[in-house]
Amino acid sequence: MTKELKVTTTDIPGLLIIDLPVHGDNRGWFKENWQREKMLAAGLPDFNPVQNNISFNASVGTTRGIHAEPWDKYVSVATGRIFGAWVDLRAGDSFGTVVTVELGPDTAIFVPRGVGNSFQTLEENTAYTYLVNDHWSADAVSGYSFLNLADETVAIDWPIDLSQAELSEKDKNHPRLNEIEPLQTDPILIVGANGQLGRELVRQLSEANIPYIATTREQLDIANPAQWKEAFRWRSLRAVINAAAYTAVDAAETPEGRAAAWAANAQGVAALAAVCQEANLPLVHISTDYVFDGSLPVGEEYSVEHPIAPLSVYGASKAAGEAAASAWAKHYVLRTSWVVGEGKNFVATMASLAERGIDPAVVSDQVGRPTFTQDLAGAALHLLLSGAEYGTYHVSNTGPVISWADFARAVYEGTGHDPARVSDTTTAEYFANAEVFAPRPANSAMDLSKLIAAGFTPRNHADALTEYLN
Repeated sequence: MTKELKVTTTDIPGLLIIDLPVHGDNRGWFKENWQREKMLAAGLPDFNPVQNNISFNASVGTTRGIHAEPWDKYVSVATGRIFGAWVDLRAGDSFGTVVTVELGPDTAIFVPRGVGNSFQTLEENTAYTYLVNDHWSADAVSGYSFLNLADETVAIDWPIDLSQAELSEKDKNHPRLNEIEPLQTDPILIVGANGQLGRELVRQLSEANIPYIATTREQLDIANPAQWKEAFRWRSLRAVINAAAYTAVDAAETPEGRAAAWAANAQGVAALAAVCQEANLPLVHISTDYVFDGSLPVGEEYSVEHPIAPLSVYGASKAAGEAAASAWAKHYVLRTSWVVGEGKNFVATMASLAERGIDPAVVSDQVGRPTFTQDLAGAALHLLLSGAEYGTYHVSNTGPVISWADFARAVYEGTGHDPARVSDTTTAEYFANAEVFAPRPANSAMDLSKLIAAGFTPRNHADALTEYLN
């Protein structure tokens, strides 16, 4: 009876057994050894293989391994039969866990990077074939690990005693489990690590003990792809979070600013998305409420599906960046508003004015919700690490929609000053004497239901402000 295509989990996280339908008749047999659409539907990850290798083994008892490599591997048998053994060499609770399976033409196995792979042939003329999602590189030394086939701790019950098997001298001399340093998770690349969001991402990843590479503008200038396209071994990364942007909203209306905004927010993002697609890396990209024109009546909120209609050069460049990021299937575009974190921001400015005895007039005809970077970074990491559905999400703090003037009064009150010192003004009045200024969306309130449905609910902005000020 022909098997149905089926994917089964094992005791090693990410190690998957695949039952393959094999169709035979008097002429022989046929199988779809790798069929992306069907296998993704069955539960196999979309691992984007780039190379196919075949190992031919003439003798019974040929034994190879145990090798952990810095790429994912899809293993199957074209002819013959093997006894396969896999050992988790990654850091974590499953370090040292063993799974053994016999593989013939009707069974395959998906081996995630960092899991040691080995096999012993059970029939003559066995052809062992595997797809991998990276090319071999001597630069990837940190991603390799090796375990002795005879290790007493994992105690693999080889069908043919290793003393009678065919082994290479190199495989005979690999270290024991207690001599191995567990392999760490691939790092997340943070672009724009010196900004408000970048600093918070670094803090949260450090706190969670998740490996990362934090790049500043000097190390990776998003507007200059020639500087960084070849600077990383991209396939050795886990994901990319782009927290870099040109954010000088008013300066973007000048000829020089317009060019800089488009270079960073559109062309640079397009180059980054292309690199992520080539390396099969999820991309988290931060966008803005400025992609909307703000014409929704107060009381209504922008859904993620609402048509974009930016008013400014900055908004247009960010909208183009969204389109570029979204061209790669594995994307999270996070639109956010009124960002507050470590560094120069509206709350810090208002707190400084309050302390210096200044009574400001603040715009009251622009409404929305602030977004504290603790929540923005938390949302980005939740979506990425939980494997949430790719797509566009809105991220701000929860709570009532307020004006900038309301927000300023909350800062004054939170720092022990009289909120009545803050007076209202209009956008037109505020910018009356400005030589150059960008139009702002009057309504920046965004619907957060998609984010909340994905399992992340930001804090109420009043609570977030209190914690921030303290």
